[in-house]
Amino acid sequence: GCILDGKVYPYGEIPRTENCLRCSCGQETMYCCSLYHTPVGYDKEKCKIMFDKKTCRYDVVQKSDPSKECTVYSRV
Repeated sequence: GCILDGKVYPYGEIPRTENCLRCSCGQETMYCCSLYHTPVGYDKEKCKIMFDKKTCRYDVVQKSDPSKECTVYSRV
C-alpha cells in the first residue's frame, strides 16, 4: 500500500482520505488532489474562513457572528 500522513492506504483508488484528498495509490507512486475549493473572493475584513473536515469544505462566516455566512465570489 501507500503511506500518507502516517496512515497506510491500500493500492487502488482512495475516494477520500482523513485530510480530504482523493488519491490513487500505485506500486511506484501515489497521486492526490484535494476535494475542496479554497475561497479567495470574500470580504476579508468582515469574514473569516473555517474548514469543516466532515464535509471537506470551507465555510466563510462573519467574524462578529460565526453563525452567519458570508457571500463568496470566487474559489480556487
